[in-house]
Amino acid sequence: MKPVVVYATRVCPYCVGARRFLEEREIPYEEIAVDEQPEKRVEMRQRGGGHTVPQIWIGETHVGGFTDLLALDRSGRLAALLD
Repeated sequence: MKPVVVYATRVCPYCVGARRFLEEREIPYEEIAVDEQPEKRVEMRQRGGGHTVPQIWIGETHVGGFTDLLALDRSGRLAALLD
């Protein structure tokens, strides 16, 4: 399985949703807390992510935010991206 990285904050409802989604599906992920490490927000933007959180990567592919993750799952493309 490709590594999943989530740039997030603790209080953002979309971040909470993304964490819950990944945990319910038992998809391991690394969370980078941009509210605790402001320099990581700069890193997130430099990687090509947006300015909002969460920003999610699967391997080297930028997925986008939580609603983008849900759309991948609904379309059946999430499993293929993870493998």
